Amino acid sequence: MTILTPALDPAALRAIPGLILPGDPGYDEARTPWNLAADQHPIAVAEPTTIADAARIVGAVAALGLRIAPQASGHGAMPLAERGLSDAVLLRLHRLTGVSIDAERRVARVIGGTIWREVVDAAAAHGLAARHGSSPDVSVSGYVLGGGLSFYAREHGLAAHHVRAFEMITAEGDLVRASADSEPELFWALRGGGGSFGAVVALEIELLLVAEVHAGMMLWDMSAASAVLQAWRDWTRDLDRCATTSLRLMRFPPIPELPPFLSGRAVVVIDGAVLADEARSADLLAPLRALDPELDTFARMPAAGLVDVHMDPPVPSPAVGDHVMLGELDDAALAALLDAAGPDAQDAPLFAELRHLGGALAETQDAAVPGFAGEYALFAVDLVPVPELIHAATARVCAIADAMRGWAHGAPYLNFLDRITDTSTAYAPDTAQRMRRVRDAFDPARTWLAAHPIPEGAPA
Repeated sequence: MTILTPALDPAALRAIPGLILPGDPGYDEARTPWNLAADQHPIAVAEPTTIADAARIVGAVAALGLRIAPQASGHGAMPLAERGLSDAVLLRLHRLTGVSIDAERRVARVIGGTIWREVVDAAAAHGLAARHGSSPDVSVSGYVLGGGLSFYAREHGLAAHHVRAFEMITAEGDLVRASADSEPELFWALRGGGGSFGAVVALEIELLLVAEVHAGMMLWDMSAASAVLQAWRDWTRDLDRCATTSLRLMRFPPIPELPPFLSGRAVVVIDGAVLADEARSADLLAPLRALDPELDTFARMPAAGLVDVHMDPPVPSPAVGDHVMLGELDDAALAALLDAAGPDAQDAPLFAELRHLGGALAETQDAAVPGFAGEYALFAVDLVPVPELIHAATARVCAIADAMRGWAHGAPYLNFLDRITDTSTAYAPDTAQRMRRVRDAFDPARTWLAAHPIPEGAPA
């Protein structure tokens, strides 16, 4: 493969319409992802607005022997930024958007850079819901390629397991459709296997016949963390799969943009959804309400409102994160988490979160990510208000993850890994080998640069 060097005439790149090079007007804006802490410096950026333009650009760039890094919203951009992108063109898909709903089939066709808010609103108009993430402005494609963990997940599984078809641009600039009947091996690989195979520019996803959900949040002061954490752990052990919730130990900065009840405070938050009627939801939530939350917003709401329940930042933000998949949480595990992020922790990040898994997530599917063996997913995040603080913030989130590694169980969830990671822990050896065969068929030159590339096998 030819790698761009100073000896290569930049005119070769300038000859490709649609590329933005360093020094060009708009380059800094184009290279900036949603996660503002990810300082990306590709040799060029493309922002296609049509699938045809994306295919043309991919074919021309690959013909020069350069690598291509596809990216939609850029929430999980940190691993690409850490690699430097000095030999890659960044293919930003955030201007390539659109959604259409087939209400009769309960299917949405979503163009590659579309964010969940657009899909959720379009589906709601037909009394339908999508397996969206906790943030409304995450791209559908990136979320699904990593698996897709929603507040519907314990009842209805990973989003990746409910894709009907992918449309992907290959390194040659060709558009290929992958489904259970057409290119089934590629279809298998794209269901959780990440961005190592091509640029996904459209996908057809199944929708849920859900118009309303019982959802919301409960909040306590951080002083109640020990009691709430233990009660939530006990509550989740034998919980009906209709309920999917998370628990966060959160520390908010004292800024005026926050509501007074959050600004400058440390709190415990439980949020999520219960897919049951009013009476059954009340019964299920009763043990949590017995803890006398300071705030309780759980109620019947339109399904479209669920995308805002988790209170993820509504605008691009600088952040770093770390993650561990966990098994059963004994009392020692709870004590370790409280020591690292509870009331007496001296240097804790913005939040340390536990997401409850199990239910449909534990049921194996024929996909690159077949399901989750873990019972809880730990996700720690900290803000980076200025670049000079990125190392301190990274140390804080890594300390949370390290404190919980003694209870690690199962492959990690790639969408929660916001650092360069050894992905050999993410896939069983036979799964990784099968993924390599698919990559060899569709990208033998290793054109595509993924945030989390599939693990390499042992040398022949």
